[in-house]
Amino acid sequence: MAEQTAPPPAPPRTTAGPDTRAPAAEKPDAAVVRDALGVGIAVGLSGFAFGVTSAGSGLTLLQTCALSLLVFTGASQFALVGALAAGGNPYTAAAGAFFLGIRNAFYGLRLSQLLALPGALRPLAAQWVIDETTAVTLPQPTRRAARIGFTVTGLTLYALWNLTTFIGALGAEALGDTDVWGLDAASPAVFLALLAPMLRSTTERVTAGLAVLLVLGLLSVLPAGAPVLVSALAAPVVLFLKGRTTDRTAREDATPGEGR
Repeated sequence: MAEQTAPPPAPPRTTAGPDTRAPAAEKPDAAVVRDALGVGIAVGLSGFAFGVTSAGSGLTLLQTCALSLLVFTGASQFALVGALAAGGNPYTAAAGAFFLGIRNAFYGLRLSQLLALPGALRPLAAQWVIDETTAVTLPQPTRRAARIGFTVTGLTLYALWNLTTFIGALGAEALGDTDVWGLDAASPAVFLALLAPMLRSTTERVTAGLAVLLVLGLLSVLPAGAPVLVSALAAPVVLFLKGRTTDRTAREDATPGEGR
């Protein structure tokens, strides 16, 4: 009976790291490239809208192209030229663009761990840390897929965005009044389309909704560019209210009521 009472052999231990995935979770390189190209091309073409809008707001061809080459974050670029076109103070316009662009620093904290690029490549990769590359990179199941998605999206988008910015700035004069075309809404619309699927929790949706209401409600009250700055208050307000609700619920659960 010794054979029957002996414990069964332990299953072999694996040394799989955090990036190892089962075959079912792997994603073909071709599929990653296809998704990355789709985002890069779709968003890259909207650089034409920025070029037209920037030229229409009074910036020169050189200034417009320099913004796309060096800043390379569409929402911030549109915020800057939109505020200037509306007659806003340059410092307020720059501040609004800065606070919109600073979100990329937080993206970088997550992407640096996920991509684990060599130190020499990180300064170059930092230029491509934007909404679109983050949206493509984060859902990838493996580090290899994440690197492919980040590289293809960043390269495609950077090349097309700058090319179409140049073309848009050159063609702005032929289009006439750029406000009639409403091209300044192209990049924000793409940004919202990428952001919406990432708002999974109620807290995230409420924060985004409150930020939108703040911007819309203050557009006619504050100088151009300022409503974007004020909308950042949506996050601490929602988190504060959520914390109070959580504390109240915890106290009610900890205090036994009558009849319990």
